[in-house]
Amino acid sequence: MKPREEEPQNKPNCLEDLLGERVTLFCVNYIYTGALVDPYGEYIQLTDAGIVYETGELGSKTWKDMQKLPNDVFVMKSAVESFMLLK
Repeated sequence: MKPREEEPQNKPNCLEDLLGERVTLFCVNYIYTGALVDPYGEYIQLTDAGIVYETGELGSKTWKDMQKLPNDVFVMKSAVESFMLLK
């Protein structure tokens, strides 16, 4: 069996590690994207946020259809299925 390699020290382990980054939240009904402002409470706050209605190719630099929101968005943590740095 191959020995397990150590994980890099700067690899994010939780949402809090991504504070200030532009994150993508894949939720039960929608995909949200924005700068992570506050991940600490029951809700996750994103600024400069939008709802992604059509992703296009995930490897591309832009969303096929992302609608900017006029204000910050607050997403319930219990609705988040996964999150990542994407676009």
